[in-house]
Amino acid sequence: MGKAGRFACIFTPMAMTIASLICLVIVGLGGTNKNNSNLNNLYFFRANTTDIAITPEALTNLNPDIAKNIPHNALTDAVLNGATGATKEALGIKDFYHVSLWNYCAGDFDNGTDKVTYCSPRKNEFWFNPVEVWGLNQTGIEQVFSKELRDGLNAYRVAAKWMFIAYVVAVVTTIAEIVVGFFALFSRLGSLATTIVSTISSLFVFAFALTATILYSVLTGSFNSALRQYNIRGHLGKNMYVVAWLAVAFSLGAGIFWLFSSCCCSGRSNKIKYGDASGRKGAYERVDSPYGHREGPVNFQSGPGYQAPHHGVPLNNVGHKNTAYEPYRSADV
Repeated sequence: MGKAGRFACIFTPMAMTIASLICLVIVGLGGTNKNNSNLNNLYFFRANTTDIAITPEALTNLNPDIAKNIPHNALTDAVLNGATGATKEALGIKDFYHVSLWNYCAGDFDNGTDKVTYCSPRKNEFWFNPVEVWGLNQTGIEQVFSKELRDGLNAYRVAAKWMFIAYVVAVVTTIAEIVVGFFALFSRLGSLATTIVSTISSLFVFAFALTATILYSVLTGSFNSALRQYNIRGHLGKNMYVVAWLAVAFSLGAGIFWLFSSCCCSGRSNKIKYGDASGRKGAYERVDSPYGHREGPVNFQSGPGYQAPHHGVPLNNVGHKNTAYEPYRSADV
């Protein structure tokens, strides 16, 4: 297999590595531009606050003494809903919130479609804090959140930091894999070095995708469990996870092919050329015997006591010292 074959062997893992990097970049672009609908559909978690409401049952958790004096009828429900709407407007709570890698975006429903109106500044190790985002810091309402949700948010804050670090390392090692991969074109040793870098890259890409999936699945469950009575619902963003796990698939596939290229596809030609009547380069041709040649008919005399003539060439003095006679030699010599 020559250089062309070596190039074909390297092309597949290189293409898959680049594809993995593109997927990681797309993940990082989610939520970075409020005017781009495609990027706005890339989010890990979505909090739907459109139908947020405070019911007498919800007030029982906030202040049981007040709640027990409120009658349960359509009028009081309407009053509470009106108060909820006024509170929501006063606090600036939007209809939905999308949580991405660097920030969150918020918006309202416009004729049944999502319209993002705000994206927060990008921040390293970002985590979504509903108490801060919804302006509940000094209202006392955050005390309504169950212990389960508060503990879940604390664990989410720590895990989000690790997830961000895993993402950054995954991107850096994937770029390094591409750079080192160019050396794999020239030797299998380069493929071996690329395989090592690819293994590290795949490990962190997988860790990032797995952490994000588990982290936001748990957060969604906590939201739906603790805030159901306020009609606040959480959902996972399908598109983001599809792209993240595609990055994992491409990275693992690239690692397998890098390993294959380190064992095979040497780039050297194994073709050997034998006798060629035309005497072209690389062929083998017959050489004259060092024992000389005599014109005329060949004497096939034999019998007891017959000794073949040496023609003046000692058998122990043929050619160079310690050099055996070869009936064929390469035409390149």
